[in-house]
Amino acid sequence: MRHLISPSDLSVAEIDQLLALADRILEDPSAYAHKCDGKILATLFFEPSTRTRLSFESAMLSLGGRVLGFSSADSSSASKGETVADTTRVVSCYADIIAMRHPKEGAATVAASVATVPIINAGDGGHHHPTQTLTDLLTIHQLKGRMDHLTIGLCGDLKFGRTVHSLIKAMCRYKGVRFVLVSPQELRIPAYLRDDLVAGGYDFQEVEQLEDAIGAMDVLYMTRVQRERFFNEEDYIRLRDSYILDAAKMKLAREDMIVLHPLPRVNEIALEVDEDPRACYFQQVRFGRYIRMALIMKLLEVE
Repeated sequence: MRHLISPSDLSVAEIDQLLALADRILEDPSAYAHKCDGKILATLFFEPSTRTRLSFESAMLSLGGRVLGFSSADSSSASKGETVADTTRVVSCYADIIAMRHPKEGAATVAASVATVPIINAGDGGHHHPTQTLTDLLTIHQLKGRMDHLTIGLCGDLKFGRTVHSLIKAMCRYKGVRFVLVSPQELRIPAYLRDDLVAGGYDFQEVEQLEDAIGAMDVLYMTRVQRERFFNEEDYIRLRDSYILDAAKMKLAREDMIVLHPLPRVNEIALEVDEDPRACYFQQVRFGRYIRMALIMKLLEVE
């Protein structure tokens, strides 16, 4: 039995296998319509979500399986004080695989330590969001045609953004990848992640102005400043509009650069950018369904 808690739980070879499987599903979804007949996915979302939860549910239904679960802590026994471990033990009796999102770092690790079915971490606080990372990798793979020798720009909330942390760790495993980290001082990547980049000899730079660096990027990964990660409203209000991607900034970018975003967006990407062919964040959502189908099949050993 395998769990997916962090992107590092998968080897590069396993990631490549998942991407290849997702490619095949994209080509002929109907060929996989009954791969999970009789299987049940439980979605335990202790934190609000639209895309991730519905993407998991859509993926399982597309494989012929069924879904059950809850979409907030208030609608679960967590509101009565039940622990993550106990909830996991109970739901393991009802389902064949569990996707869990929780606001506290390490919750998915706790769940995996007691589960009797595979656990997929659908986001734990500011730590990891491995299936979003797989979505990002599939999008890059599909649209750029390669995973190596790319300049990846990450812009916005790099301190609390779990999607950013996971993507950096995943892309570090491919050759010739360079990172451009664009953020205000207060929202720079955590010290542990910077130390990892330095210790590994990875090529990266930290800048404060997107205009100064966008022209060198193959991929621009925008993120929102997340209100729920701040301890006080004043800091959030001061920083929330730090970076807004608009048509003027897009004129400085390469013709083949792609813009990604894990969504939801607030105002960090102007609506006018949606009309630019380099805006690929809604394609990214579509790819998320197929990579989750591939992952579910792998963990249930039905591929």
